[in-house]
Amino acid sequence: MMGLTSHLRIFLCLEPCDMRKSYNGLVALADQLAKDGLKSGALFLFTNKRRNRFQALYYDHTGVCILKKRLELGTFSWPAASKPNQQKITLSPEALNLLFDGVDLRNGTMRPWYERD
Repeated sequence: MMGLTSHLRIFLCLEPCDMRKSYNGLVALADQLAKDGLKSGALFLFTNKRRNRFQALYYDHTGVCILKKRLELGTFSWPAASKPNQQKITLSPEALNLLFDGVDLRNGTMRPWYERD
């Protein structure tokens, strides 16, 4: 099982990608985003145009892991590029948890679709 430790590097791809991509397609995208690509030991995150799905890709030195999620309601608050031609940003594990928990990273508020029971 992969843990989100403080030393884990997390690369978030800013441009939407085709969610039909599998291992090889996502590995090629990861290789474009980081110098050592997937073998760098980082977690790579990708989303679709509507921002209601994501895929996470991770190499644990024994194989490639893919985590996928589709939201039933709402969208992820996917960050935007802050510089021209920027392809990725680096997230902290805390920011990743906020993204998954439905917090809008731009202004620190909960997205309307997210409610805790």
